[in-house]
Amino acid sequence: MQITGMLWGAKLLEYVGYPTAEVLGPDATGAQVKDLIDRWGSVLIKPIFKGGIGKKGKSGLIGRATDLATAMREKERLFFVEHRVGNQVAKAEGVTFEGAVPAEHEIYVSIRDATRYRAPTLTITHHGGVNIEDLAPDQIATIPFDALTGFKGFIVANALDSIDAPHEIISPLVQNLPKLWDLFSNYGMSMLELNPIRMMPKGQGRLVPVTCDFKCAFDGDDPAWHRLNLPANLESASYSAFEIEVNALRTYQGQSDVFVINDQGTIAAMTFGGGANALVTELLGDAGSISSDFGGNPPYEKMYDISRIVYKHWLEQSNVLFIIGGKANNTDIYTTFRAMADALRDYFNTQGRRPLFVVVGRGGPNLIRGMAYLRDTLDGLGLPYRMFGHDSAMSGVVNYARDIDAWMRNGGRAEIARHMGLSSIETLLIMRTNCWHKLYAAKERTTGFA
Repeated sequence: MQITGMLWGAKLLEYVGYPTAEVLGPDATGAQVKDLIDRWGSVLIKPIFKGGIGKKGKSGLIGRATDLATAMREKERLFFVEHRVGNQVAKAEGVTFEGAVPAEHEIYVSIRDATRYRAPTLTITHHGGVNIEDLAPDQIATIPFDALTGFKGFIVANALDSIDAPHEIISPLVQNLPKLWDLFSNYGMSMLELNPIRMMPKGQGRLVPVTCDFKCAFDGDDPAWHRLNLPANLESASYSAFEIEVNALRTYQGQSDVFVINDQGTIAAMTFGGGANALVTELLGDAGSISSDFGGNPPYEKMYDISRIVYKHWLEQSNVLFIIGGKANNTDIYTTFRAMADALRDYFNTQGRRPLFVVVGRGGPNLIRGMAYLRDTLDGLGLPYRMFGHDSAMSGVVNYARDIDAWMRNGGRAEIARHMGLSSIETLLIMRTNCWHKLYAAKERTTGFA
């Protein structure tokens, strides 16, 4: 689960006594909004989206008002606004009104579980309020720390000193930021990001670090977040049927993280490993239908169910089934490949044969045995394939999958159908089904209903 925005962010930060901007929800009355304006001088009106959907400010989706009439007009404009980022379209579900916090300095802070360091890691900069990817490396401090000893004030002080932060902001941050560790560690978070924290003046030259935007993600395998009593439907509307089905399989062993990136993609990428996931998703672009991470040594039953769900939702429109990952340390490749192969065979037995090219790139324990099992299954189904070992560059394997996808779209699909012995009528039905699927989805995106 992921939470964004200050409506719930302010409530979560209250658990640890961290200062936040004053926030009113979409049910705020005119009198309440006017009172907020009178006390803060102006308010920011922000649409409420479920999940992370990109920067609202850069898209003109944040309003500002110094009087009630303007605030109500902005509420009307943004209450059900749509926001498109790439292939994602999100519809707002109301707005929040936030008291505008005066400040000279803005801070970016995040705590997250970093696979690079195998430890929780602080990232901080005094150039907040922007995408930190746009900043120079010497403007950002990234400091891993020991989870057993926790997140201490000296870690904050050392990080800010290393990037020459203004002296007046260091002490308030040292006093307040360690509170975030209590929230992060006690309630099962895997990521917590505040951007910006505005350093508000509070008499006698003192500054108070006030959070003005919030984002967090919870570890689905850690039950600690249930103690927050969050609504069960807090983020459910942002999930597709495919994502909901896969998320239901989350257990203590094996990852099952998925996200739909393009519902018209023609490469179904079943990816193992977070690093592989980032590279594959970026290089596939619009050709990829899903972003996934299925590592962590999943047992046969779980991998079979994951594969069954992926095939059910995506094989009908796919030219390429792409199985990709780095060289595993503890994942049994034979177990995962056997489950994926068995699910594919069962899919063909129940849904019928269809043209498909399988591209595999993997390394790890029992690799040869796993590839042999997958090879025998694909030979039995009459499907073409190409397999790469861990000594092949992953970027090259991804580019190969893209080339195969292009070939499939330009006659390769029909050629495979003939090779599989599919009749011309069967091939025509497959092509018509895929064409109708695309037209139906396009109509849904255009009109909002079928």
